Amino acid sequence: MTTQPGPPDDTRLAGFPAFVRELDATLSVHPQYVLWGNLHDSFLVPQEGRLFPLRDLLWETLRRSGYSFMIVYDQVDGLRVHPADDRAAADAAASLFGSRVDERKVPSLEGLRTYLGSLARPTRPIRAAFVIDYASRIARNPTELEPAEKDFFVFCEKLSRTATPVRTDGERPKPLYNPVIWLARRPGDLPPWLTADNDGVREISVPRPHLGDRQQTARLLARAFEATDPSVDVTDDFAQEAEGLTLQAMIEVTRLAKERDVALEDLPDAVRTYKLGVLDNPWKREHLRRRIVDGEQRVPSRVVGQPQAVTKTLDILKRAVLGLSGAQAARASSRPRGVLFFAGPTGVGKTELAKAITSLVFGNEDAYLRFDMSEFSAEHAGDRLIGSPPGYVGFEAGGELTNAVREDPFRVILFDEIEKAHPRILDKFLQILEDGRLTDGRGNTAFFSESVLVFTSNLGTRGVRPGMPYEDLESSIRGAVTEHFTTELNRPELLNRFGDNIVIFDFIGPEAAGRIFDLQLANICRRVSDEHHMKLLLSDEVTATLRDWCTSELDKGGRGIGMALESFFINPLARALFDRGPAAEVTVTDIRREGNITVVDLR
Repeated sequence: MTTQPGPPDDTRLAGFPAFVRELDATLSVHPQYVLWGNLHDSFLVPQEGRLFPLRDLLWETLRRSGYSFMIVYDQVDGLRVHPADDRAAADAAASLFGSRVDERKVPSLEGLRTYLGSLARPTRPIRAAFVIDYASRIARNPTELEPAEKDFFVFCEKLSRTATPVRTDGERPKPLYNPVIWLARRPGDLPPWLTADNDGVREISVPRPHLGDRQQTARLLARAFEATDPSVDVTDDFAQEAEGLTLQAMIEVTRLAKERDVALEDLPDAVRTYKLGVLDNPWKREHLRRRIVDGEQRVPSRVVGQPQAVTKTLDILKRAVLGLSGAQAARASSRPRGVLFFAGPTGVGKTELAKAITSLVFGNEDAYLRFDMSEFSAEHAGDRLIGSPPGYVGFEAGGELTNAVREDPFRVILFDEIEKAHPRILDKFLQILEDGRLTDGRGNTAFFSESVLVFTSNLGTRGVRPGMPYEDLESSIRGAVTEHFTTELNRPELLNRFGDNIVIFDFIGPEAAGRIFDLQLANICRRVSDEHHMKLLLSDEVTATLRDWCTSELDKGGRGIGMALESFFINPLARALFDRGPAAEVTVTDIRREGNITVVDLR
């Protein structure tokens, strides 16, 4: 359990991380500690001008309180006296334990009890600490212990209640415990009864670094670039881009930059390479601007009848290419490259426009990833996105969304009909939109800083009708979207993240419907040619009749036109072709309805 912090530490540990100052301040009242969280990081001590691994940081803290040595144990390397190769430390350990510490073999849990007992109930006035590394791996299942494991942890629980403090001469002559320090990934990795209602065990979280830590670390690491006075702006940009990374990761980024001869001012690119694991950045390809300029002519021919939606989408895409998304903020952001919220009637081109921008930016539609949010109406369905928690079925597989983004971060991701998702699942999108990252059930982080997120919605379409002015339709649908997120879901912060990126689609008009019909009819003719090496022609009268039948109901949009073509033309055409032998060319000379059946005549 966690008790109230002790008195503030003195100048001995000025500038040390808060969690080790908390440990140091409470050594007089707690014989055991559970340190959990960000254990494998490096930790900054500005006054020392260096970064410490956790073991060295713990030792530096304990040394200043008069401790003679520290034993580090893990199940692979066994016991090690710290600091290594220190004769005085080895002699002190031999005096406390009655013999030299054998570093050549790994003791059993029963043998480990002997060392812990000698340390926590010392017979000599020697201060020492015992660090149990990888403590999460001791018990196979902390709630179902094997006999040897249970005996060991019961012994440790009793030891936490029977330990005796040590009084020595020096800066802290008052009694202090010889602490047993467990290093665990999570507190739950140890038996819950070891720490529950036990004042002898204090749990301390080791947090990930905040911005101030990253800024000071960036300035420290900048020395590797032989910059006598590195620009504060450059190092601050490095720190901002490193949001979500550990200080150890920043060290690795610096090594990566040095290896690739990256200049100090280009460190943000090195951060991106480290996060994403790829060197090529499609957003910085020289031809991308030209492709988007060309797209201003090609996209409207693919997404027909939506000039306002296409123009606004391309504006947002240009902003993403230039890296100006969120440029009004005071600092650089790791949010997604682009965010689009497509709202409007069904079948008007929302999904098609998402595919079109995928093809524009990434050259093909393989980078397009779609999630039908009607499949995520239950709260537990969110596990599909990020993976199941530890201990649950599917944990090993990870999440569909996080796996895909970690595999290829340069994607357009479509979340179709977002209003059908469970409200709790929407909270995950809030994190993506704000921080540009998401951690899966296995603890792996996916970064969305190079992705374009597209949300689609049919909200507000019941109150609009074909033929109404676009301004009225836009106002009605935008109001319905606002009402849904602010009142019904009580998620105004999610609506704020979408900002002005809400793109409203209009109904398909008669002219656009005719163009869509022509495109889809051409697709049918091309498919017949590809599949059967047969040229398919239609008389003008048949084409006009089909166009009239298929474009009579525009409330279903382009999808409705396709459904009508399938019913009125593809089905009777397939029937007629099935009964006909091979031919180089076939002309549809007539089309008519005979009751509920459509019939075509071929020549």
